[in-house]
This record gives sequence, structure tokens and C-alpha cells, in this order.
Amino acid sequence: MEQRIGSFGWAIDRLKDGAKVSRRGWNGKGMFLFLVQGSTFKVNRPPLLGIYPEGTEINYRSHIDMKTADNQIVPWVASQSDMLAEDWEEIGE
Repeated sequence: MEQRIGSFGWAIDRLKDGAKVSRRGWNGKGMFLFLVQGSTFKVNRPPLLGIYPEGTEINYRSHIDMKTADNQIVPWVASQSDMLAEDWEEIGE
């Protein structure tokens, strides 16, 4: 099934292709989402050091982060409103 432009499914597909996306309905200026690709690294500092022994190889899974209106980066989880919204758009460079 092809995704409708502006739908949540479309936005997820765009993230997977490396694009940044945002919702017109968000009230913060400059906010957008981006996909952080997974990686593998060895534990060498807190907070993981103390949970895992130093040198433990960790598989850091892909996830979505948000650039906030105050230029912070935070992990992002979709709300029900976000998933049902039809106002998603791609953010240009």
C-alpha cells in the first residue's frame, strides 16, 4: 500500500531515506525529527559503565531523535495525535 504524502507512514518512510520531517501542527519553531542509525561500540564511560563491564560491545539500535525549538536533541516517541496526523512534511537542508 502506497503511503499518502503527509501521513505518519509517509513520514517514517522519509526518515528511513535520510530526510528530516516535521509536523505543521507543532507549535515550536525549528523542530524536526531525524533517524539515528544504529551502531556498535565498546562501553568506556558512564552511564553504561557500571551497567556493563568496560569493553562490552553494545549494539545501539536505530531510533528517532527530535531537534527541539530550543536547539536541544532528545529521543522522540510518537503520540496518538502524531500517528494519526496528516500534516507531516519534509524539511529541506
